[in-house]
Amino acid sequence: MRIFFYGLFKDESLLATKGIVPSTAKPGFVDGYGLRIGERATLVRRSDSRAYGVLMDIAPGEAAVLYAEESVADYVPESVLVELMDGMQIDAICYNLPADKVTGANEEYARALLELATRLEFPGVYLDQIRQF
Repeated sequence: MRIFFYGLFKDESLLATKGIVPSTAKPGFVDGYGLRIGERATLVRRSDSRAYGVLMDIAPGEAAVLYAEESVADYVPESVLVELMDGMQIDAICYNLPADKVTGANEEYARALLELATRLEFPGVYLDQIRQF
């Protein structure tokens, strides 16, 4: 199963602590979505935005287990078209929060996400978006 991770789950070491080891992991982006950080991160539809993350292949059962955890149980799967850095486009699933569930703010999460996005060498304009949170 191809999953586009845009939050802290795009960190393979974090997934490994949950027993999930992706068979592939490639950075990419989805157009038409913007990052929103409330208590957790989510993507929201915005025609003029681009969100960066990592496309990973994991077992379908692993996604079900991962998103059954209480802290992320409200996320719902959505089909997206991911463009990899080499220009290849791949259909994937992205888990997002419904708009009415995006609340609050979490500066600690934003800082951790900024550190991860910097390490993954995402573009400066995207890093600036994360800094706004």
